[in-house]
Amino acid sequence: MNEKNYEFLANQIKYTGFGEGLAEVLKEKLAQGAPEFTLRHEAAFGTDKTEATLHFRRSNESDMYFFNRYNLALKNDKLQEPLQQSFYINGKQDNITLKEGYNLLSGRAVHKDLTTKEGESYRAWVQLDFKQSEANGNFKTKQFREAYGFDLEQALNKHNIKELQTPEDRDSLVRSLERGNRQAVTLEAEGGPKQIFIEAAPQFKSLNLYEPNGRRIINGKEIGQDSTKEGVRLEQGKGQSKGQKLKAGSDGEGSTQKKASRKSRNSIS
Repeated sequence: MNEKNYEFLANQIKYTGFGEGLAEVLKEKLAQGAPEFTLRHEAAFGTDKTEATLHFRRSNESDMYFFNRYNLALKNDKLQEPLQQSFYINGKQDNITLKEGYNLLSGRAVHKDLTTKEGESYRAWVQLDFKQSEANGNFKTKQFREAYGFDLEQALNKHNIKELQTPEDRDSLVRSLERGNRQAVTLEAEGGPKQIFIEAAPQFKSLNLYEPNGRRIINGKEIGQDSTKEGVRLEQGKGQSKGQKLKAGSDGEGSTQKKASRKSRNSIS
């Protein structure tokens, strides 16, 4: 077994969000020397469950193995059948992580550093289009670049959010939303502070707001703020595909995982 190859793959698995729990079985698979193999990983995010299959293949020219992709399935009691997507892996630690993959399958957008076919770097929000599929069965992705006009911080500033008052809390909130999380915040509303959940909605250049019970806030008066204030929009239903009902995902950083980067390549297919 190539020890350096093992260490690289173990770190790659770790930083893609699958933790260190697969290290021993990875070592066993590498020692067996098969041309290709898979590893399984399960995680829970609130009441949502994910099942991932990690695919590895040996080089035709050497004993080096490569982590090529992982297939992710999202299951919950609102889905008639699991939602699935394959995320491809490059040789760097800048891929779509497990949590970001979960957020994408939950209908949310993720802010990534991407690269064109010509090698030019750019930043964009990416989101799965559940109404359209690729030839390989993956959902197509929508991209919203900076020129599209969505500014997350401007959208946040339209609300009296307590976590925006200090630079440290603001940065933490922005980073969480960029990873696609639905994040808990404290809103300074009429009648006193109120906890709500928010997520980025780049396609509509705004935020989605939710009550703690998951109900969408569709009128600013429900939380004691001006309903005409820009950034509070009417509810927009998620698309449906293949007879599936889509459920907004559970909360962001408070989610738990069982068993147990911010960049990605241009093709998130």
